[in-house]
Amino acid sequence: MLEILPTPAEGFALVTLRGDINSASAPQVEQAITAALAGQNPPRCVLDLSGLTYTSSAGLRVFLACAKRIKTAGGTFVLCAVQPAVYDVLDVSGFTRILTLAPDLAAARLLFPS
Repeated sequence: MLEILPTPAEGFALVTLRGDINSASAPQVEQAITAALAGQNPPRCVLDLSGLTYTSSAGLRVFLACAKRIKTAGGTFVLCAVQPAVYDVLDVSGFTRILTLAPDLAAARLLFPS
């Protein structure tokens, strides 16, 4: 089960994920990110993964697709508070080298100067 919590934040879209991302829930994550970014130019998004316990390859595809789309539009996409099990999946797949990660939300905020 996955809980998706878009939260207003100053200067960027914040989407918190809790639970597991699988092939059934991955499209919902992408839709939530897209909706949270509506009207932002450039798009700036933080995914708070502090409550994410698992992601399948479908979740990885969503992270990569969103990161590419946001970067192409001149924006920034950050994953923060990545839990060890999810970090291991990101690391083994090479995503830790191509995505921006922050240890926590406070550090992620620093990536978006006012």
